[in-house]
Amino acid sequence: QVQFVESGGGLVQPGGSLNLSCVVSGFTFTGFSMKWVRQAPGKGPEVIVLINPTGDNAKYADSVKGRSTVSRDDAKKMVYLQRNNLTPETPALYYCKKGGNMQIAEPPKPGQGTRITVSS
Repeated sequence: QVQFVESGGGLVQPGGSLNLSCVVSGFTFTGFSMKWVRQAPGKGPEVIVLINPTGDNAKYADSVKGRSTVSRDDAKKMVYLQRNNLTPETPALYYCKKGGNMQIAEPPKPGQGTRITVSS
């Protein structure tokens, strides 16, 4: 069974940073691109970054480019996302998915994801 477990979200002040983590199981991690998806309240999911299977290439959505860094650790089956300079517009649920298409933003599974709230 494919599982994703995210962590690292929380309350942060505007301009602050957070490091998110996602540990996966149930599939051959090294064979897949991975992506981080976010869903803001009342909005559809948005793929914000995609990292290729070898970890040497990443694509960022314009909305987070320059303020985010993605990485992966194949030995630990984990993918990470560092979000910097967070703004009050970014409160959302963040979760990871496998796959190499930035145009496909799957919804989270029940209970999946970690939430970032930006507030002073």
